[in-house]
Amino acid sequence: MKTQQLITGGIIIIFGLIIVFLAILKTIFTLIYAVPIIIIGIVILLNKKEDIIEKIKKIK
Repeated sequence: MKTQQLITGGIIIIFGLIIVFLAILKTIFTLIYAVPIIIIGIVILLNKKEDIIEKIKKIK
């Protein structure tokens, strides 16, 4: 896992959790924003395709 993935995914998940906490305290409608943000953070953390380097094939 790349460091950039870890930092970006972690920040997005933390931001989503803060919004969930605020949704509990204030309005429940902010969960509409919080849940997708958390899902995007998890996808960024678990994405392994970016770590694979493809070889460039030369056209003859």
